[in-house]
Amino acid sequence: MNTVKFENGDEMPKIGLGTWKAKPGEVYEAVICAIETGYRHIDCAPIYNNEKEVGQAIAKAIDEGMVKREDLFITSKLWNNAHKKADVIPALKNSLKDLQLGYVDLYLIHWPIAQKPEKINITSPDDFISLQEIPILKTWEGMEEALNEGLTYHIGVSNFNIHKLNEIIDHAEFPPEMNQIELHPMLPQNELVEYCHENGIQVTGYAPLGSYDPSKKDRPNLIEDNIVKRIAHKHGVTSAQILLAWGMCRNTVVIPKSVNKERIKENYDSIYVKLEEVDMELLADLEGPHRFVDGTLWTIDGSPYSLDDLW
Repeated sequence: MNTVKFENGDEMPKIGLGTWKAKPGEVYEAVICAIETGYRHIDCAPIYNNEKEVGQAIAKAIDEGMVKREDLFITSKLWNNAHKKADVIPALKNSLKDLQLGYVDLYLIHWPIAQKPEKINITSPDDFISLQEIPILKTWEGMEEALNEGLTYHIGVSNFNIHKLNEIIDHAEFPPEMNQIELHPMLPQNELVEYCHENGIQVTGYAPLGSYDPSKKDRPNLIEDNIVKRIAHKHGVTSAQILLAWGMCRNTVVIPKSVNKERIKENYDSIYVKLEEVDMELLADLEGPHRFVDGTLWTIDGSPYSLDDLW
């Protein structure tokens, strides 16, 4: 099955189009191409600075009969500067306006990090607000209100560890239904994924292909890994398709980002790749763990946050 299922029976496609780092001017065509290809899941966030263009593409696809709204699964996220309970619904409504939608299917707290309302980006430790001042539980109450108002059909979190998830689960009326985290064979996060699944929390993996940057010599290139290439050759597919199939084989969702039409189609076709147990065992032996999104932005000198708050 190419979907994961929430407790109320709603289904979420296991592959979605990621829009992080998709530049304005490119993301519109990427979303149109993705929907034409067969994608029904688009992952968004206001901090990506492209939700308006994503919304224009969704509106065009619906208006031209390519797809119905109810066939799409749209995710957006609450940015760090809207963690006050009273700010959650206005932030979501801004995303809905940009996306030209009446609701999103899933709304996530982007990070367990709070910033001052006027500070979208961090330039100084004074831009932060500690979780003592704005506890995650207060933010979560705002998420629950958004759910009750029908502005989102499901709520969850992103970049949350087990401890942070427990904080919500122990006190929430509606527990998180999703945790979006970095996932790939060099960062399988087995304990966290197992915890989520045992507690009825679905898992989405971002950076499922890694995040290779040739300017950073310490970063591995997952696509060029010899084991990944060997398995790809065996199945007659690409390395990217093997990495995406790995994520879906673990019953997690993958959201590869691309604005290249050929790669968008190639990524989608990973739903047809069936990995064998021996393939999964080989991928489990890749070097790691390696975290491409290391979170150090939130731990600058003077910040109230440490990496322990994240990972």
